[in-house]
Amino acid sequence: MTGHPSLVDDLRAARRRFSVEFSPAHDEATAQRQWRAVQRLEPLAPVFASVTYGAGGGDRAGSVDLASRLARETTVRPLAHLTAVGQSTAQLADVLDELAAGGVRDVLALRGDPDGDPHAPWEPHPEGLEHADELVRLALQHGADTVAVAAFPLGHPDSPDLDTDLRRLLGKFAAGARCAIAQLTFDVEDFLRLRDRLAAAGCDVPLLPGLLPVTSPRVLEVTRRLTDGHEPSWLHRRLDPFLDDRGAFREEGMRVAVEDGRRLLAEGVEVLHLYSLNAASNVEALVGELGLAGPGGAR
Repeated sequence: MTGHPSLVDDLRAARRRFSVEFSPAHDEATAQRQWRAVQRLEPLAPVFASVTYGAGGGDRAGSVDLASRLARETTVRPLAHLTAVGQSTAQLADVLDELAAGGVRDVLALRGDPDGDPHAPWEPHPEGLEHADELVRLALQHGADTVAVAAFPLGHPDSPDLDTDLRRLLGKFAAGARCAIAQLTFDVEDFLRLRDRLAAAGCDVPLLPGLLPVTSPRVLEVTRRLTDGHEPSWLHRRLDPFLDDRGAFREEGMRVAVEDGRRLLAEGVEVLHLYSLNAASNVEALVGELGLAGPGGAR
C-alpha cells in the first residue's frame, strides 16, 4: 500500500463514515451470498471491511482467502482479524506472510478466547503468544502497515477492574497498535466512558464503536456472544413485545440501532463499525438512515 494513505490516515480524515465486518463463509452458497453483499456495499465506500478469524484458527484459510479477495477484486480495504488461540508463533507468522502475499497489509490483533468455550481459563499455545501486545509486535515485524486491536467498554472478562483493563489497552498501543474497535455494546454511554478514559490517559488513537441492528430473535442470540452476555435490560423491554411479529421486531431493532448511531455521531464519533452478519440489507439501511456513505458513494 506504499504511496496510499494508511488505515489510520483514512480514519482520522473520515467524517460520518462506516466500516463493516464479514466472517468467512462455511459453504459455497453462503460464500456466493456473502460476495453479493460485498458488491452491494462496495459503492457505499466503507473505510474498511474487517474479516473475522475463527477460534483456534478454524477459519484461517477462509479468512485469508476472503481478505485477499477483497484486496484483489474490490476497492475496499481489508482488515484481517488474527487470533493467538491454538497456534504457534511460527503458524501465526505464516498467516501474516500469507496475508501480505494476498495484498492484505492491515491486521486486527486479538488474543482471542479459548476454542469451544469462551469462558474457559486462557491457556496459551506452548509455542505461541500469551498476550495481544505480542501479536501486535509480530504483525509489525511481518510487514503489517497498520495493526488494530480490540477495546472493551466494560473491561475484558480477565481484567480485575477498569484501571487494569485500561493499562492493558495502553500496552497494546505502546506495542505499536494504532487504532481500536470496541466490543459491541448497546449502551452508548459505555463506549463514551471508554473514550473518555483513553483521552484522560493522553491517548487519541481512533476508537470505533460497533453497531448491530437486532432484527430477529436469532440476532439477539448472536449479540450475547458479541457482548459477552451484557445486553441491557432495556433492550429486551424494547424487543420482547414483538417476539411474535417478525416485521415489527425488525423495525424496532433497526430503530434502536439508528437511535444509537445518531447519538454516537452527535457525540463526535466519525466512523461506526457495522456488523453485517454477511448480509447487506441492514447495513445499507443504517448507512442510508445515518448518512454514512463515503464520497461518491450511493446515498
